[in-house]
Amino acid sequence: QVQLVESGGGLVQAGGSLRLSCTASGGTFSLNAMGWYRQPPGKQRELVATITSGGSTNVVDSVKGRFSISRDNAKNTVFLQMDSLKPEDTAVYYCATGPLCLLYRGPQGGYGQWGQGTQVTVSP
Repeated sequence: QVQLVESGGGLVQAGGSLRLSCTASGGTFSLNAMGWYRQPPGKQRELVATITSGGSTNVVDSVKGRFSISRDNAKNTVFLQMDSLKPEDTAVYYCATGPLCLLYRGPQGGYGQWGQGTQVTVSP
């Protein structure tokens, strides 16, 4: 059983940057893929970025060139660096851990391990 704790969110002006962190405990962090989801107000939770146990990364088209994902296995931590933020990036951000295929399937595919999330608000 894994516990996930997200942090680093806040209020930022459009064009600004934030760095989100997620620390995992109670599992074998280095063997799992990691990812970030976000849930904008009134919308469904959506996958934003993934990183495999070997360090291969992918981000969705809507944030490509602005967001990047990384991990520090020694600290059981995954990061999401967010630059050039836009108001449409406003959402609660959640991290996820598990097999890469399960992360891509998401909640509809059975993924259900969440922390509290961290709120990101981007003002115009």
